[in-house]
Amino acid sequence: MSARRKRDIGPPSTGPGEKDVLVGFLDYLRAAVAAKVDGVPETRARVPGVPSGTNLLGLVGHLAAVERHWLLGEKVTDWKATFHPAPDATTATVLAAYRETIAATNDEIASWDDLSGAGPRSASRRWTLTHLIEETARHAGHADILRELTDGSTGR
Repeated sequence: MSARRKRDIGPPSTGPGEKDVLVGFLDYLRAAVAAKVDGVPETRARVPGVPSGTNLLGLVGHLAAVERHWLLGEKVTDWKATFHPAPDATTATVLAAYRETIAATNDEIASWDDLSGAGPRSASRRWTLTHLIEETARHAGHADILRELTDGSTGR
């Protein structure tokens, strides 16, 4: 393993409004997750790094499902399955699907004038955005560890 260390970047600059801040942090975390998968050899991207079977591609696929569920109202019947990429999935296809999901969910968020209004699956859009920040941050941390175990790469 080659230890590749990148300099971490600080929190994002955002606009002054509440929605600007929440979406800014969510986008910052989304980019961190995608960066952890980018450049990983195909043979390593789906290799479990821990006994639970968690792998980099699975984390990205799961986060895409989370966003589609909470922001686009898509039903997920098996959350555990969202952590397992399809046999024919590649890093490129999983990242492309994640980026497409982000574009669609950001369009949904952009249509919101009031964060206290009900979200597709919650009592408040504010709660939905906060939950997505929490979920994405949690899995970004997992991705940090998995990437370091894969090739020694750390940082953003």
